[in-house]
Amino acid sequence: MKITTTQKRLIITELKKRRKNYESQNQMAKALGTSPAQMTRILKGEFKKVLSDENFLKLAGELGIDLRGYEWKTAKTPTFNKIYTQLKACQEDGISAMLIDNAGVGKSHTAKEYVKENANAVYIDCSQVKTKQLLIREIARKLGLGNTGRYADVYKDLVFYLNTSLSPLIILDEAGDLAYPAFLELKALWNASEGLTGYYMMGADGLRAKIERNIEFRKVGYTELFRRFGERFQQVTPVGKDEFEHFKRQQLSAVAQVNNMPKVQELYAKTNGSLTRLKIEFLKQKRREANNS
Repeated sequence: MKITTTQKRLIITELKKRRKNYESQNQMAKALGTSPAQMTRILKGEFKKVLSDENFLKLAGELGIDLRGYEWKTAKTPTFNKIYTQLKACQEDGISAMLIDNAGVGKSHTAKEYVKENANAVYIDCSQVKTKQLLIREIARKLGLGNTGRYADVYKDLVFYLNTSLSPLIILDEAGDLAYPAFLELKALWNASEGLTGYYMMGADGLRAKIERNIEFRKVGYTELFRRFGERFQQVTPVGKDEFEHFKRQQLSAVAQVNNMPKVQELYAKTNGSLTRLKIEFLKQKRREANNS
């Protein structure tokens, strides 16, 4: 896929915004998969013969940029405000929490927005790094550390960083997809950085069922991990059916409004209040507008 000059400039603009989130350009380069020399040139506004189109596209993916210009705007919904506040507390105080909630209410979006706006916070999609090695290497990479070579060295360097850097936060989304050895390694990482690193685990009912089942069967590590994450499953959405429906309608209305999407009742009928499905409708709308222009 070719990438235009305008799209490259969009990526560079976003990189300049994110620079404040890293202690050095070297750390930023490692976290985003470029060399320090390339990152220096890009931040100066250079793009000719610096990166291939393929690597510019990879950067756009790392930064979460839609190169079509379809900007999905954030609404400060109750879900957003509560999760953002919890993430802030975990990072500032070096504590851990676990959120188990319904799909489509804005958990992942809030976590990604938090990482954009706060230094030394990383978002990990555990569905993409299910094994012990993949998980630890991805955390190291996102923090701007070396993640290749001997696994023992990567782990050791990660622990050293977590114990010596300023208030790191590791957000673990889709955590129910992690393999058993990855859960054990996560417990070990927590032990090695206790009180100095914030952890925030997110998932849906599958994560709750996995933890409860393995605690019941006394599988090694799950009781200890549950204790380390506060010994409770936190939830943002209300429990009652009617209250939950009202909650979803309020959230969808707020998000639809900031993204210039009228006909809220029709959208709710199509999406059942899921913000994930609402975003799909938003993208469809943008494509139709582009085709008609």
